[in-house]
Amino acid sequence: MKKMLVILALLGIIMLMLGCSSLTIKEVKNENYLGKKVTISGKVDNTMKIGKISGYTLTDKEGESIPVKSTALPSEGSEISVKGTVIKDSLFGYYLQAEE
Repeated sequence: MKKMLVILALLGIIMLMLGCSSLTIKEVKNENYLGKKVTISGKVDNTMKIGKISGYTLTDKEGESIPVKSTALPSEGSEISVKGTVIKDSLFGYYLQAEE
């Protein structure tokens, strides 16, 4: 009985870890993710604020980058995870609208 509880607990932990994992930028630059909420991890590059528009570029371990539209500007060079919605437009292509 104890062995069965331990196995069930481990399976539950594994399922939680898989559900919380972040995607790569290459994965989300895809029509299948448009309008969906995702979590992406990477390094912050090129922060900018022009009037009411602000954001930064997020670069993952594979070297892929995606613009992130956000009012919060993390420090350049910091490693972060961002939750947001995948958007595509004619100017930026794919970008992430960060949850605030």
